Amino acid sequence: MRGAPSSALQLLLLLLSRACAAGADPLRTPLDPDVTPRITVLSSGLQGCRRFRSSALNYSTLLLEADGERLYVGARGAAFALNASDIADRSARTIVWEASPEQKRQCMLKGKDNKTECFNHIRFLQRFNSTHLYMCGTHAFKPLCAHIEEKSFVMSSQPEEGKDKCPYGPRTGYTALIIDQEMYSASRYEFRSYPDIRRNSPAPTLKTDDGPTRWLNDANFVGSTLVRQRSGAGDDDKIYFFFTERSPERATGSGHSRVPRVARVCKGDRGGHLTLQKRWTSFLKARLTCSLPEYDFQFNVLRSVHVVHADALLYGIFGLEWKNVKASAVCRFSLTDLHEAFDGPYMENQNSGWKEYTGKIPDPRPGTCITDALRARGINVSTSLPDDVLYFVRRHPLMSQEVQPSDRRPLLFRRSTHYTHLAAHTTQGLDGHTYRVLYLGTDEGWLHKAVEVGGHLLIIEELQLFDEPQPVASLVISAKQMCVYVGSASGVLQLPLSSCSRYASCYDCIFARDPHCAWNGERCVEVAAQADRSALIQDIQNGSKGCENTQNDVAQRSRSVRVGDDVLLQCELSSNLATPFWTLDCSELQGYDLTSGFRTGTDGLLIIEARRDQSGLYTCYSVENDVKVPVVTYNVTVRPAPPPAPAVPSDDFLPAPTELPNSMRPFPSPPAPLLPHSEMLSPRNMQAMYLSLITFLGGLCVVLTVVLIYVGFCLQAGRRGKYSIRAAAAAYPKRRSRSRKQQRSCSRAGPEVKTISSHCNGNGAVQDGGFLQIVPGEGHTPPAPPLPPTPPRPSAECGLSATLPSVLRRMNGNSYMLLRQADSESASPVGNSFSEELNKILEKRKHVLLLPKPDESSV
Repeated sequence: MRGAPSSALQLLLLLLSRACAAGADPLRTPLDPDVTPRITVLSSGLQGCRRFRSSALNYSTLLLEADGERLYVGARGAAFALNASDIADRSARTIVWEASPEQKRQCMLKGKDNKTECFNHIRFLQRFNSTHLYMCGTHAFKPLCAHIEEKSFVMSSQPEEGKDKCPYGPRTGYTALIIDQEMYSASRYEFRSYPDIRRNSPAPTLKTDDGPTRWLNDANFVGSTLVRQRSGAGDDDKIYFFFTERSPERATGSGHSRVPRVARVCKGDRGGHLTLQKRWTSFLKARLTCSLPEYDFQFNVLRSVHVVHADALLYGIFGLEWKNVKASAVCRFSLTDLHEAFDGPYMENQNSGWKEYTGKIPDPRPGTCITDALRARGINVSTSLPDDVLYFVRRHPLMSQEVQPSDRRPLLFRRSTHYTHLAAHTTQGLDGHTYRVLYLGTDEGWLHKAVEVGGHLLIIEELQLFDEPQPVASLVISAKQMCVYVGSASGVLQLPLSSCSRYASCYDCIFARDPHCAWNGERCVEVAAQADRSALIQDIQNGSKGCENTQNDVAQRSRSVRVGDDVLLQCELSSNLATPFWTLDCSELQGYDLTSGFRTGTDGLLIIEARRDQSGLYTCYSVENDVKVPVVTYNVTVRPAPPPAPAVPSDDFLPAPTELPNSMRPFPSPPAPLLPHSEMLSPRNMQAMYLSLITFLGGLCVVLTVVLIYVGFCLQAGRRGKYSIRAAAAAYPKRRSRSRKQQRSCSRAGPEVKTISSHCNGNGAVQDGGFLQIVPGEGHTPPAPPLPPTPPRPSAECGLSATLPSVLRRMNGNSYMLLRQADSESASPVGNSFSEELNKILEKRKHVLLLPKPDESSV
């Protein structure tokens, strides 16, 4: 994946360029593939929404009957039969199919998640015949399948083995079809097996070949479909499988490790006689391409497909393999282009690289179905094909020609959106054209409704389906009920294909460009519900014509402000594609710079420090599809500021007060306390205080850092060497006879004795020979009796000796003794010599087991 960074850079440049273009021109042109939904509807504003919930979870499998009366749902541990006209109806039938406790225990022993994987997830639910359905579930990593009697909706037989029909896990890519009571499936069936396309029943069962040229490389399947053969050449029906696999081609130029594919097999394939026995003889695969040609960027992961058989069209959702980059594209393909790709040249693996095959092609053409022309030559079934044809099929499963989308570009591109599933509905507009409306579900629980116009998809609306974000797991459309059904982790939703009553005006109805909606002169109505359509107004191609002679309700409001005040004139636009346009007294409002006194935004127009000349009639227009529609008018009056308050007369003009005798004069009231005021609170002084505080804190940090370094250095110095009390006792007499210089050199060189501090005598002279001796002991040894207290000295002790105890201490289970030399007479506190005192202490501590090599960490 060497080219992945360059492709990521291309996508980043693409997103930035689109963002810049959007900022420069809010009115997106139809040629811009990044489409913005016209309106946004939250979950509280959904119309006609019905929901079905139960105690089960993960409603990921939906089956709508052809008559549109019944909707079958497969969930985790249960299956349901719902009324398609109202899924919230309480007449729903239920089949509870949970995995047994023993099977769940076995699943957990395999290392699987007991919260998500060790359950029976229904992965397959389709009609088997006119009276029965067929259902398969993972059954806690031991797949099972069962038949369901349709009328009573109960299992008609005991579950059967399903490991060749259903995947083990709930998230494994999977697709399957039942065609004429034959089941075709594609998935990774076992733990360590390769992906496989199989026909499971009836015999003979067929599968893809895994050597010497592997036909599938870590494939992840997303869909399959049956295409009936319509030609008169007696050709066989074909089954198409859609998936994404690891690319075996070298130096494709895209830099992607995965590519989208379509594979084809013939329905009547029965395998080879000797070569490719029980293997497909018609398997071929080709690459699906969905890219932005102007940026030379390709979408390499296929997420969902939908086939419109009536129009022989295929719609696919494509994404990126990078999980941290969200982007989706919708491409449309023609089934005719798929046929042409499988009729084109083959690829061949040469020297671990794939190149187009230029040699001779055997006859009949490898990978083709049995036709009338072959039957005339005596080849009635695939087992009659020559060995050279089958050998060529085994070596050349990949086609050279790529399947390009219509118009060689996506219909829709959305950044920051991850589409998961799609479904399409075909309808006819009032202009006689056939339009296809796509419903796209996202990984965050939104549903986008889009219409295809002129080779591009226009998103009519985006609907929030759930209050809590959750992916859309499945989508099914009912043309009879005019509803779309959405499966998710929490339940099933039923929504009408359109909500025309949401559009309140003629222009709003026309701007939507919804093929299901039209204006009847009074309101926006459903086209399918109108018997007489002659007076309906609709403009899907342009979204701008038809409402010129209609009256539009404009809200009228008044504002009265004073000079110098600010006022906001609100203008709410219902469309995300509309932009506001303001006029003052029927003239365009010019300029929104800093000196104009106006600001415009999504909320409306802001008048800053209103002036007298800004009075007048303000009108807000909504501009969409080059049409200006008035929304609201404001009659703004800017009144002059009130006159200043009259001045209080001075004392010179006040009449003189009447003199009162001293006895009748009231006591003078104390002066009112003045609010404290200091120059220290001025901004300049506050700034100086902040700088001083920051400087002080910085200096404090430096001082603490130096102290920590010094303490760490001292601790490291204290850990050097090992200590022995016997060596100290033996070395003490020799030490007394040495000079100070020799003592210092010995204290630095000898590991047994470590000098910690000296003592100051009364005259301030430093005494020699002061040392600290540490004696390791056992954690269980009882503490020795404390030494006699040291008599007071004429001067205070210096250094660390003032803080170290002179009694026995216990730390971390070891005993330590601190011995301190007294005065120059080398006498102990009780008058004995140091040697005698030391011998006494040693006699008392004979029961202590001294370690030959004490642990340095205990010192």
